[in-house]
Amino acid sequence: MGPRGLAGVAAAIVAGAVAYGVYAPGVVGRLFPSAEPAAQRAHAALFAAKPQPASAPSAAANASRAVTVSVATAKRADYPVYIDGLGQIQAENTVTVRTRVDGQITKIAFDEGQVVKAGDLLAQIDPRPFQAALDQAKAKQAQDRATLANAKLDLQRYSTLAKQSFATQQQLDTQNALVNQLIAQEASDAAAIDAAQVQLDYTTISAPLTGRVGFRLVDQGNMVNASQQTGIVTIAEIEPVSVIFSTPQDDLPRISAALAAGAPPIEARTSDGATLLGIGKLTVVDNQVDPTTGSIRLKGEFANADHALWPGQAVAVRLQVDVDKNALVIPDLAVQRGPDGLFVYVVGSDNRAVTRPITLSHEDADLAVVAKGLDEGDKVVTAGQFGLQPGARVAIEAAAGGGG
Repeated sequence: MGPRGLAGVAAAIVAGAVAYGVYAPGVVGRLFPSAEPAAQRAHAALFAAKPQPASAPSAAANASRAVTVSVATAKRADYPVYIDGLGQIQAENTVTVRTRVDGQITKIAFDEGQVVKAGDLLAQIDPRPFQAALDQAKAKQAQDRATLANAKLDLQRYSTLAKQSFATQQQLDTQNALVNQLIAQEASDAAAIDAAQVQLDYTTISAPLTGRVGFRLVDQGNMVNASQQTGIVTIAEIEPVSVIFSTPQDDLPRISAALAAGAPPIEARTSDGATLLGIGKLTVVDNQVDPTTGSIRLKGEFANADHALWPGQAVAVRLQVDVDKNALVIPDLAVQRGPDGLFVYVVGSDNRAVTRPITLSHEDADLAVVAKGLDEGDKVVTAGQFGLQPGARVAIEAAAGGGG
């Protein structure tokens, strides 16, 4: 090791000794009495200004801090009582239009999805074979009429000759029977004409009811026959429509009472219950309870003038069975659930929140009817409950001070 290396080692030893002397000045004083005062002063300067930890805020300071909340006022109102369920929309009438004669389709007269009226042309089958059959039946009738007219003239002649004893009674009776036979034949011809006319009319396929057509099931130019199961198109009557839904059998007394007082209203909403699709009325309660599920089927009717309801659509159904008059209502957001049951935070005149246990008689997604625990005019907290403790001071949001 050279002179520079030795000098570095010596400097490191001296620095270490100085640092240890500052940390432990008493040891320095025993070894080097003259250096003890300087070591004591360095130790005091280094360690005397140790920062102190900040004290936690006091409980009193926490209690004085106001929690911002929204409130609503408990008030009296008429509360409609509903029975909720899930249902499915059905068309009032659904028809599969089929051909009643055999032949080739020469024309399709509707567009898919079109609203048609009863009597509108849907399709045309080639009428020429049926027109020929009708003409043939008419010609046969004309032939038999001519034969009948001649037979009647012969009957008159035989009747005159029989009076003069120039014709026998047997000849007269035979001619009379022939006339009656030809009269019956003419009646048969008239029936054949009617049948041929019906077959001809069947070549024109018209809408049997007013409704919306679906997809076309057969194209123009195809051969169809009366025995095939596939139709030409389906028509669904969607004004009005019906909803079929089920409810527990325990609700039957309330439903029967409401139906006896008049057709109770029904709301149809989207399956999540968020959007109102239509308001109708209850029309039918099934005549028996399903023993396997303990439920009963109900049917309601909707005018559906805006076509918001569609056959096959699943909807959330709300059937109004009663009205709770002058009920004490609060927003459902105010209701809290704890280990001891339901409660709300009530804000007093001193702007402090207290818990109040409550009992509800009805509840839905928006409102709750309080049977016990609140008075009209009480202010209940609807938002900000997570930061509240009993006795906490609150600051009410200006926009939330009013209604429930």
